Amino acid sequence: MKKFLLATTGLLALVGSAPVFAADMAARPRPYTKAPPAMVSTVNEWTGFYVGFNAGGGSSRDRWNLLTNAGAAVNPAFANEGNTNATGAAVGGQIGYRYQMANWVVGVEAQGDWTSFKGTNRNLVVPTLTDRSRVNGFGLFTGQIGYAWAPNFLGYIKGGGAVVADRYERFATATGVLVDRANNTTRWGGTIGAGVEYAFAPNWSVGVEYDHLFLGNKNLNFVNAAGVITSTQRIKEDIDIGLVRVNYKFGPGSGMMGGGMGMFGMY
Repeated sequence: MKKFLLATTGLLALVGSAPVFAADMAARPRPYTKAPPAMVSTVNEWTGFYVGFNAGGGSSRDRWNLLTNAGAAVNPAFANEGNTNATGAAVGGQIGYRYQMANWVVGVEAQGDWTSFKGTNRNLVVPTLTDRSRVNGFGLFTGQIGYAWAPNFLGYIKGGGAVVADRYERFATATGVLVDRANNTTRWGGTIGAGVEYAFAPNWSVGVEYDHLFLGNKNLNFVNAAGVITSTQRIKEDIDIGLVRVNYKFGPGSGMMGGGMGMFGMY
């Protein structure tokens, strides 16, 4: 009986000390689970309609050739009247639409600018006359193809049609009195260009662009104040323009300033 009591007492003491031993034991660490990758979506940030304004300058080169003078044909060997190089400022606006596929961007655009290009040259055939050319404005209707890369850059080339409002005059070299001017001076031609654009804020971008306009040859009748045709000139025109452009794109603008893959899925 005594042995039974001693055994029972020892068993109760062991049970009472079990929580102490359990507290001293180190907790088993939880198994490591790798966090799932962040969900990242590629966004067509250049897709959408946009409007903007531009400002810059340029120059036109007009090569004058006299075809007839007072109704008489002129010997082509002596018809070169020289060139008028007109320079000045340009300011205007543009509207367009772009669509992005991965990193490639395509689009269409219409642009119109007022210009102050003006230049003069003393006539090489009739030195008593000075030729003057002006470019009062131009419009461009182009398609674009570009490539977008990080961070938030777009480079593109463009091409299409161009229309230019010109003005051609001849005045007396000695007195500056207007002698005659050309009529029907609206010209149509083509244009090619290239630019780089940077999205500096959601929906906003700034860029630079160069355009070359080739207008070809056009025969122009010059008339005096009485409306009488005094001569016929063949004038060839080329124009170069450099512009700074700011655009606002309609629609979502999220992710344009973010890191990671938020814009193009590239970086």
